[in-house]
Amino acid sequence: MRVEEVRRLLEDRLGGGARPPSPESARAVVAELARPEVLGPLVRRLSAGAVDLPECTRLSYRHVLGFDKLLLLSGAPRFMLRVHVWPGAVGAEPEDIHNHRCVIASAVVRGRVRMECYEPAVEGVPAVVYRETIDGPGGAWRLLRVGESRLHLVRAERYGAGRSYGLDARTLHRVVSEEPTVTLFLETAPQRSVTDVYVRVPGRAGGVSGGRAGRAAPPPKTPLAPAVYLAELDALARSLGW
Repeated sequence: MRVEEVRRLLEDRLGGGARPPSPESARAVVAELARPEVLGPLVRRLSAGAVDLPECTRLSYRHVLGFDKLLLLSGAPRFMLRVHVWPGAVGAEPEDIHNHRCVIASAVVRGRVRMECYEPAVEGVPAVVYRETIDGPGGAWRLLRVGESRLHLVRAERYGAGRSYGLDARTLHRVVSEEPTVTLFLETAPQRSVTDVYVRVPGRAGGVSGGRAGRAAPPPKTPLAPAVYLAELDALARSLGW
């Protein structure tokens, strides 16, 4: 599938009205695009130059949690299609529980992740709540502590290659990668300007007051060098047989 065909497919499936796409429609389209016979030639074309390299590298970076976020196609504000490359390092910092500004969907291309979903509850894991904003696409994260809460784990499931999921904007979750993993990740049109981040305080029977008093803002995003970006695309294309 050529780049413009993928772009049209995303535009058609996600719609252009005021209502956000459903998590299921986002999941279905990202699952289709993650098939090796579709993603392989797309990534090969991008690695060979069918990409706006300055724009893609400006919005591709090493995430604070240690995985690389590679922008494949930008249809902002309607969608952003990315590849997440997880090294699966033992002892890597776990992802905080969070939600998103939009409906998202993810499909596992290679490897495996565990996805956990949470909801606030009277009894549960204590957590400090932050509100996260971002200074525009590619901008810095800002964290503001807004309170305390408790969370209850409502679902945990492992996803291997070929499996996918979609989540609405407010679903609290975290993803854990325990081995080298590649996922295709779809962001849809933003529904709000902030996200909620819950930093767990394990081992506390009481409240979290007096626990972690603050959390430093994540470091600035540093765009990936073009050579690194293209090398990762090339490695992914070869792993898919292209």
